[in-house]
Amino acid sequence: MAHQEIPDLLPGTLDLLILRTLQTQPLHGWAISERVQQISQDVLQINQGSLYPALHRLEHKGWIEAEWGVSELGRRAKYYQLTASGRRQLAIEASEWERMSTAIARVMKLA
Repeated sequence: MAHQEIPDLLPGTLDLLILRTLQTQPLHGWAISERVQQISQDVLQINQGSLYPALHRLEHKGWIEAEWGVSELGRRAKYYQLTASGRRQLAIEASEWERMSTAIARVMKLA
């Protein structure tokens, strides 16, 4: 199978994916991108150059918080988790995503 160029994510989509990925458990950065790639069956790949600025942005907004821990490989790693305000934001953004994707699907089908 030919290598396919991975398109950049729409603005705001990366934040939503990160928030959703952290909904169930705290993860370090590399594990967040691995999880998104695995669940999306390699369609979505988050490069480190986008991931860490997004994590810092979400932390600055108070939607996630970080603390140092030890990774599976025994290395120090920053673990990120949702805050209460991050959970509220996730609910808002997930609802908006649903509304937008439904609208786009309708246009694609009926236009």
